[in-house]
Amino acid sequence: MTPSFSSPAAMLLAAGRGERMRPLTDHTPKPLLPVQGRALLDWHIAALLRDGVAQVLINTAWLGAHIPQHLDATWRGSPLQLRYSHEQDDFGHALETAGGIARALPQLPPVFWLAAGDVFVPDFVFDPAAHAAFAASDDLAHLWLVPNPAHNPQGDFGLAAGRALNLPADSPMPRYTYSTIGLFKAALFSAPWCALAPGNPTGQAAPLAPLLRRAMDAGRVGASLYTGRWTDVGTPQRWAELQQ
Repeated sequence: MTPSFSSPAAMLLAAGRGERMRPLTDHTPKPLLPVQGRALLDWHIAALLRDGVAQVLINTAWLGAHIPQHLDATWRGSPLQLRYSHEQDDFGHALETAGGIARALPQLPPVFWLAAGDVFVPDFVFDPAAHAAFAASDDLAHLWLVPNPAHNPQGDFGLAAGRALNLPADSPMPRYTYSTIGLFKAALFSAPWCALAPGNPTGQAAPLAPLLRRAMDAGRVGASLYTGRWTDVGTPQRWAELQQ
């Protein structure tokens, strides 16, 4: 049974191994790496609470026990209401993005924010008006795209008139990079967009991009361009640069 929700909810993705971040992630989950004195996950949670999102679900895998230990100690006494989907405990491995979301859906409302726990985006606003407009629309997802960083020069998706586009390889239109922040509807993770069984009971790993591209081809994914501070903390060098 889906729990009741008195406020907007968010899922933060925190299950990845962070191979490119080794040795930093050998003993610390990447979302708990400190940036400017605060763990990456804590930057997200502070922004969510500021914007009225108190109910947060986090999926875990690598060193997953560290995450509730840290968050329970850090946010004790706050309005934060935490739920978890422990993929390593349930299946022995992480489920990738779509697999992890599908597994967590029974603990999420029909509309929810999604953000990766390993991006640094301190100025992003989890806007209640954006949530309300998306919930009232026919869209299955709304993505925030960013100008392409050096490590992803080709970008991911096109953007025109507020729509995310699955551009063909030969398209001359510019592509932008998916910031890993978006609004999603649970319906995206069911047929015909997703083949996983409800709740992903067998723990199948599955990526998110194919689902998004199918929904884009049907005209059901909106998008906005975000130009504030944003870093995918994917390498020790990028992490070190953020400390300066």
